[in-house]
Amino acid sequence: MPRPLRDKDGLTEEEFLEKYEPGDYPRPSVATDMVIFTVTDQEEDNYRKLPEKELRLLLIRRGGHPYLGSWALPGGFVRPSETTEQAASRELREETGVDKVYLEQLYTFSQPGRDPRTWVMSCSYLALADSARVRLQAGDDADQAAWFKMACRMKEKRDKTEVWELELNHKDISLGAVLEKETDGTFAGSRIVEQDGLAFDHSRIIAYGLERLRGKLQYTDLALHLLPEYFTLTQLQQVYEVILGRELPAAAFRRKAAPMVKETEQYTENQGHRPSRLYRKNQEG
Repeated sequence: MPRPLRDKDGLTEEEFLEKYEPGDYPRPSVATDMVIFTVTDQEEDNYRKLPEKELRLLLIRRGGHPYLGSWALPGGFVRPSETTEQAASRELREETGVDKVYLEQLYTFSQPGRDPRTWVMSCSYLALADSARVRLQAGDDADQAAWFKMACRMKEKRDKTEVWELELNHKDISLGAVLEKETDGTFAGSRIVEQDGLAFDHSRIIAYGLERLRGKLQYTDLALHLLPEYFTLTQLQQVYEVILGRELPAAAFRRKAAPMVKETEQYTENQGHRPSRLYRKNQEG
């Protein structure tokens, strides 16, 4: 039997662990924050007109300190018995009532002082949900949950930096932030210049979530997670446009979408305009 390895102090691993004191080193708390996007139809008075799409983000109003009454991303602390992904899935289920949605790790935000309580690192996640399947419910530390219409636009471009404005609206509630980032950088490392009505550093996390989503639309079929099982090509194009914040040429978009979708024999019904063919995700793509 080989002799156990000893470190510079002459200790075996077993002896080292017996003497180890975790309290000798500062330890952060770890939280998960969920950037949950959905796309909804605008209310339209004319039933013959196709409804426009709106990009929305789920926020909760905090029911306790810190930031009492401010709006924040759904989330919470990771329990000792779970991974960060398990914690994110739990929070998603508790806040929306659904658990089978697209979910991916976004970024770990660890800027000093981001939480006034203590040293807290946030392992954030991006989720995409079909709003028709979501049932909102506030968690233990929240007294309200709502989908906010959102927009994020560049306000000013300087030599090596860009200034962006984030706007979030729900009924008569308006939230916002101004962020500055390096031209060749991402919102993960951006500086919050102003923040109105949002808690913690969540404007930075929100902006980075949208930046990630916009980037992945260029080479994935991620947008399909924001649609029901059956949809029209016009609806799919509207989802792309509302996320990217610009109109797309219809012919070029349909060529791009062709590998992602599969034609069905079903058509729209009772929508006040000419029936349109329905498509579904191409499972072979």
